Amino acid sequence: MLPIHQLLNKIKWDKRENPEEYSILYLDRILNKLIQIPYTSIKKIEGSFMVLENVDETNIPLHRIKKVMKNNVVVWERR
Repeated sequence: MLPIHQLLNKIKWDKRENPEEYSILYLDRILNKLIQIPYTSIKKIEGSFMVLENVDETNIPLHRIKKVMKNNVVVWERR
């Protein structure tokens, strides 16, 4: 299984992939639950963080990503 940063970059740069088919589930420590976002809401990967495209440019550590889904099927999961 690919490390998460490699998978996120593959989804973005591989012409065979469609980023709109993917969603990311990450652990929100404040709410203590998994939050699902579309892959297209990621503005950039910067070091060990994904920066979300919103007003505050939220930074989510990559280690909090628990699952990646393609068309509602889990394709990557942190164990």
